[in-house]
Amino acid sequence: MSDTISDADKIRNKRLAKLQAAPRVGEGGESNSTTASKATDSSSDISYQEQTSPKISISSSGAPAVPPPSQPNPFSQLGLNKINIEKEAVTGSSPPMKGTDLSPSGGIRSKSSLGRSSTAHASPKETLEAWEDKTLSVIFRVTLTLGVTRDSHGQPLYYAPGVRGDLEEQNEPVRLNIGVLDQAILEVASSLESTLPLDFLLACWKRVLRLYRGMKSGKTEDAKNHILKEARRICMSYCIFAITMPEMFSQDSPPSNPLTTHLLLDPEDDRGVCLDFLTEVSLRATDDESVRGALVEAVEELSKQLKSMTLNDNYKPYILALKNIVRFPALVNAVTKSSLFLPPGVAPQDIEKKTLLGPFFQISPLQGVVTSSYFSSPRTRNKGYIANSQKALRMSLQTHQADLLDIVNHIIRASKESRERMLDWFALTVNANQKRRGLQVDAATVSSDGFMINVTIILDQLCDPFMDSTLSKIDRIEVDYLRRHPRIQIREETKLNADQNASDRFYSTTVEGNSNFISEIFFLTLAAHHYGTEAANAKLDQLEKDLKYLEKQTERMEAERHKFVNTPQLALFDRRMEEMRERVENGLSYKFAVQGVLFDDLSQARSMQFMRYVIVWMLRIVDPHHDFPKRKLRQVLCKAGRAKVFRCLPEYYLEDIVSNFKFIFKYLPHVITSTQSDELVVFCITFLRGSEYIKNPYLKSGLVSLLFYGIWPQYGRTKGILGDLLNSLPFATDNLLHSLMKFYIEVENTGTHTQFFDKFNIRYEIFQVIKCIWTNPIYREHLSQESEVNVEFFVRFVNLLLNDVTFVLDESLNALTKIHGLQKELENPLIDTNSRNDKEEALATQERTATSYMQLTNETVAMLKLFTDALADAFTMPEIVQRLADMLDYNVDALVGPRCSNLKVDKKEKYNFNPRTLLPEIIDVYLNLKDKTSFTEAVARDGRSYKPENFEKATALMRRHELRSPEEIAAWRALGERFKLAKTADDQAEEDLGEIPDEFLDPLMCTLMEDPVILPASKVSIDRSTIRSHLLSDPNDPFNRAPLKIEDVIPDLELKAKIQAFKAEKKGKRVVEDTMDTTSG
Repeated sequence: MSDTISDADKIRNKRLAKLQAAPRVGEGGESNSTTASKATDSSSDISYQEQTSPKISISSSGAPAVPPPSQPNPFSQLGLNKINIEKEAVTGSSPPMKGTDLSPSGGIRSKSSLGRSSTAHASPKETLEAWEDKTLSVIFRVTLTLGVTRDSHGQPLYYAPGVRGDLEEQNEPVRLNIGVLDQAILEVASSLESTLPLDFLLACWKRVLRLYRGMKSGKTEDAKNHILKEARRICMSYCIFAITMPEMFSQDSPPSNPLTTHLLLDPEDDRGVCLDFLTEVSLRATDDESVRGALVEAVEELSKQLKSMTLNDNYKPYILALKNIVRFPALVNAVTKSSLFLPPGVAPQDIEKKTLLGPFFQISPLQGVVTSSYFSSPRTRNKGYIANSQKALRMSLQTHQADLLDIVNHIIRASKESRERMLDWFALTVNANQKRRGLQVDAATVSSDGFMINVTIILDQLCDPFMDSTLSKIDRIEVDYLRRHPRIQIREETKLNADQNASDRFYSTTVEGNSNFISEIFFLTLAAHHYGTEAANAKLDQLEKDLKYLEKQTERMEAERHKFVNTPQLALFDRRMEEMRERVENGLSYKFAVQGVLFDDLSQARSMQFMRYVIVWMLRIVDPHHDFPKRKLRQVLCKAGRAKVFRCLPEYYLEDIVSNFKFIFKYLPHVITSTQSDELVVFCITFLRGSEYIKNPYLKSGLVSLLFYGIWPQYGRTKGILGDLLNSLPFATDNLLHSLMKFYIEVENTGTHTQFFDKFNIRYEIFQVIKCIWTNPIYREHLSQESEVNVEFFVRFVNLLLNDVTFVLDESLNALTKIHGLQKELENPLIDTNSRNDKEEALATQERTATSYMQLTNETVAMLKLFTDALADAFTMPEIVQRLADMLDYNVDALVGPRCSNLKVDKKEKYNFNPRTLLPEIIDVYLNLKDKTSFTEAVARDGRSYKPENFEKATALMRRHELRSPEEIAAWRALGERFKLAKTADDQAEEDLGEIPDEFLDPLMCTLMEDPVILPASKVSIDRSTIRSHLLSDPNDPFNRAPLKIEDVIPDLELKAKIQAFKAEKKGKRVVEDTMDTTSG
C-alpha cells in the first residue's frame, strides 16, 4: 500500500477511528471477539491519530497497522465489541439447496414456494465465503464491482470503491465479509445523495432481521447464523450512530431528531421503527446515556408536533409510536425522566401543550375545529343526523381513549419510579385546574374540557381492577389518605361541616405510613371527576341556558331589523346579527359535541360504578361497625362513626355523587342497577336526616334532587327508577318521610343570596317525592305515631307549610290580577307603540311570575290537603289554627268573592291556573278539619275575609260544575252553617266583654290574652300562642330582637288571674242581664 495517503483516505480513516474492529469469524464460525478485545496489540485494533490515517492490514502476521486508539471508543457504550477487520479464512461449505434465489427485499426466497420466507442457502457448490458475500450485498445493497448498479431483482446497489481498493491492496479476495462490513456501511452511508443514512440503515435492519428470523437452526447453519447475528448487531450500531452522531456520515446536524420521522411510519415500512429495533434500543439504553437522550428527545418532538393537531388530523401515528415505546420498561423510565414530563411551574392552560403527555390527552372531539366539522350548520340538522354524528364521535373517542389507557398502564407497570411520576402527572392536572369549578370560568386560564374528560375516563378505567361488584377491596381505600401527604390538594376546598380553622387543625396531624396504589387512584379519580366530567356536566347545563338566551336575543333583533332599513346603521346591524348567529351556531356545535361525549353508556356506567364506591366508602366512615353493606343499616346514624373525619371531607365528594347520578337519571337511566339504587337511597336518607354531618343546606338539597330525579316516570316505570324502592325498602319506609319533613324545615335558610327562591324549588321536589310515597299506608302510620311524640317538630313543619301556601297563593293571584289588567289595556288599538312595548314586557314578566308561582301553589295546596287529612291535630294547635283559617278564608274570597273577576285571563292554562281544581282542593282542607272545634271558631273569628256568602257561592259553583260528589257538597254546606253559628256566638262573646283594658290585649294581635307570659329580655307580656307562633319563624324577641326560646318565657300568673277575673265579671253581668230579660218577659 502506498505511503502517500489521499485526502479521501484521511477522511475515511478519521471516521473509522470512531470504530473498533468486528469480531473475527474463524474456522467453524467461532468468534474471537473476546480475545481480540482484550489484546492491546491485537491485529484487530484500529487506532486514531490526527495526522496519520490507519491502514487495513490483511496480512496474517497480526501486527497492528497503527498505534492503539487514544480516543474513547463509541461502540464501547453501544454493546459493540472490537471488530477485527483482518480477514481470517473461514472453511466449510453449506449443504446444497435447490431452487433458491435472493428476494428483492434482501431475503432468500424459494422459487418453489412463492410468498413463503425461507432461509438463505448457498448453491450446490457455493462456499460459505461466497454465501456471505452475496448475503451481505443483498442486505446492505453494497457491491464491490464497478459498473454494477442493480442486482438481479432490480434493486439499486451502492459501489464501495474504498473497500475494494483496500482488499486488493491487501491481496484479499474482493468479497464482502463481516470483517469489512462496518467500513462498507460507513463508506456507502456517507456517500448517499438522495437518501439519508438512517433511512438506508433502517431498511438494512429490516432485511437482516427477516433473514435472521428465517435462518434454520442446525450444526451446518451455525456459521451463517453467526454471520447474520453479527451483521444485525453492526447494523443496529450504525443505526444508533446515525441517530446520535449524524456528523459521522458527513451529515450536518439535523434541525430535529432523526428518529422522530421514522417513529411515525408504519413499523412494517422499511423506514419505520419496529418493535425489534426498540428492543435493541431498550437494551442499549440501560447503559448508554446518548441512546436514552436520543430516544427521549424523539418522544419530546413527537409531543411538540402533536400539540398543534386535532382529532381531524392524522394523529394516530403519534399515538402508535408512543404505544410501541412504552412497551419497554427501560424506555419508559427514560421518558418519564424527561424535563417535559413534569415541567415546573406549568400553567393550567399549558398542561395539555407543554407537558410530555398533554398533547396525547388533548385529542378530543371537543376541539373547536372538530365540533364544527362533526356538526356543521347545526340549526339545519335533524335529530337523526345529530345522533349519527354523535355516535361516530363517540367511536373515535373510545378508540383514542383505549390507546391512552394502554400507554398509561404500561407506564404504571414499568417500574415504581415511573408509576410515581405518572401519578404525579395526574395530580398536576387536577390540582392545577381547581378554577374549573368557579362561578365565572375563564377558559383561557384552565385546561380544556376534552383534555380533562380524557383524564377522568382513563382514571376511571384504572379503578376497574378493584371495583368489583362485591366491594371486596373497598377496605383498601384508606380513610387517613388525606392526612398522609396526599397528592391531592384540598386545603382551599370547602368542607362538609368544618370551617377552615377546624379543617387545618385536623389535617395538620399527619398519619404515618405510605398510601397504597388503590387509595392513590381512588382519590385522584374523585378529584378528576370534580374538575373533569362533572365540570363539563355543569358547563353543558349553563351552555343550554346561554343558548336559549342568545336565540331569544337573535329573534328579537331579527324582528327589529325593519327599523334600520334605508339607514346608515343597517350594515352595522347586519354584522351584529351575523355575529349573534355565529355564536349560536358555535354554541350548538359544541353542545352537540359535549352531549356526544357525555352520553356514552359505557363511560357513564363505569363512572356510576365508581360513584357507588364513593357512596359506600362515605357510609362506612359514619357506620360504627365500618362494614356497610355487609351489615345493613337499621337506623339513621346521627352521632356514630368517625364523624370528625367525615366532616372534614371536601364538599365536592358529595356534590359529585349528586351531579353524576342526576345526569344519569336525566339522560341515561337504563344504565342504573338495582344494587346501586339501594345504596343510593340509603345514602340520601342517612345524610338528609343526620344534620350534623353536612352543614350546607343547599348542598344537602342535592340529595332531595337525586330522589326527585329518581322518581321521574320512565318508559315502563311510572314511578321512575327509585319509586318502587322507596315504597318497599324498610330503611326508607322507616326514615324517608321524617327526613324530608326535617329538611323542609332546614331549607328555610340555604346560606345563599338566592335562598328565598331556592327554598321553593327544593320544597317543590320534596312535595313530588312525598306524593310518590303517600299511597303507602306504612308512611302515614309512621307519620301519625311520630306526630304524637314529636309535637314541636310537627308544629314547625306545619307553620312553614302555611307560610309557603300563604305566600305562593298570594303571589300567584296578584300576578293573575296584573295580567288581567295588562291584557285589557293591550286590547286598546289606540295605544302608542312605546307604551305597547312597555306593557308587553311587563305582561311577559308577570306571565313568568304567574306560571312559576302557580305551579308551586298547586303543589303546596295539594300537600296541605294531604297533611291536614293525616295530621289534623297539628294544624289546629293554638299557635297554628288562626293563621290557617285566615289564609283559607282569604283565598276562598279571592276565588269566588267580588275580586274573582280580576282573575279572568286569556289562556289561563298557560299559567297552570285552573280555578275549578284549586277551589275544590282548598275546600277539601276545610273538610279535613271540620270536626275540630278550634278550627271552626278560628274561621268564625276571622274578621277580614270570612263571609258566609262566599261559602254559598262556592257551594253553587261545585254543584254547577260537579266538582265534588253530592255527599261532599252536603258536608260543605253543613260546615258553612256551623261557621255561621260560631260567628254569631263569637260576636256575642265580644259584645259581652265590652271595652277590654289595654293591659289584657295581646300587643301583637290586639286580642284578649288567654295565657299571658313575660318575655325575659323586653319584659313585655304577650299571649303564649302568639309568641310561639312568632318563634316558629323568628327566634328573637319581637320587641328588642334579643335571642329567645319558648322555654325562656315566664308565665304571667298575676295578669292571667286578672284576665280571668275580668272575663268572669263580664260573664256574670251577662247572666244577670239575661235573667232579668227572662223575668221581665
